[in-house]
Amino acid sequence: MRVVFLGTPDFSVPTLRAIAHAGHQVICAYTQPPRRAGRGQREVGSPVMRAADAAAIPVRTPKSLKDAAAQAEFAALGADIGVVVAYGLILPPAILAAPKFGCLNLHASLLPRWRGAAPIQRAVLAGDERFGASIMQMDAGLDTGPVLLEDEVAVGPRPTAGIVHDALAERGAALMVEALAGLLAGTLTPKPQPAEGVTYAKKITNEETVVDWRQSAVEIDRQVRAFAPVPGAWFRVGDTRIRLLEAEVEPGVTGAPGTVLDAVPIVATGSGGLRLLHVQREGKKPMTAADLLRGFALPPGTLLAGIS
Repeated sequence: MRVVFLGTPDFSVPTLRAIAHAGHQVICAYTQPPRRAGRGQREVGSPVMRAADAAAIPVRTPKSLKDAAAQAEFAALGADIGVVVAYGLILPPAILAAPKFGCLNLHASLLPRWRGAAPIQRAVLAGDERFGASIMQMDAGLDTGPVLLEDEVAVGPRPTAGIVHDALAERGAALMVEALAGLLAGTLTPKPQPAEGVTYAKKITNEETVVDWRQSAVEIDRQVRAFAPVPGAWFRVGDTRIRLLEAEVEPGVTGAPGTVLDAVPIVATGSGGLRLLHVQREGKKPMTAADLLRGFALPPGTLLAGIS
């Protein structure tokens, strides 16, 4: 098939590579424009841009697809299908309708649960036990189109967002290849999403990454795992900001929320205690909590700042 690929972050790259490897002709890759990064503020292309360049796939980086000229350029490609994976821009009806078979989207949840921008983080925050990917025929709604294929992935009892991300990126890529083959063979049956069970995964805010020690240890543990490896849950000790990369729930522990209780260290929460395992001081490399304590005072009775 003649494919136009639309995606931006690392999550998108396995699908781009998989459909090309399967023999489809990726005639163009759309991705968000380069952004300035690093100390020199150099313009850096997205992961999809770099992967497409390496495969000699033409790349376009429009800031919007809402104007008529951009839509005409897209339609002129004569694509059979549009494949969308975490592109980051809204696709107007004219874009969705341009390819012969419309546009398919890889979404990182088992729809209709967690429609929206941050399905992986929201699922971990909510304590979900099931994680999976869906291939959806796109319509004008927010992740509301009929589902063509879906599958679960095994991620263990206490997954981080990073673990789920990697598992779904790989499984989703294989699902997309399967979906394209099914479209060509006419063997796919679109299934409308049920009205029950709809939840929305709104974008993560900076405020949500701050540890609220009044929450239970279970809730903070989910927060840590939902924001690992990035952007990271964090708290302060005085003027020092510390990212909490890994922790462990210690049930039955009591104390004023945010108080360091011992030399381990275990910190009291609104319910239970939280054993700090891996952390990262501002401007330093990640380290174990034991390594942190060798050069940073955190004696019992210290009150950790965050939301408290």
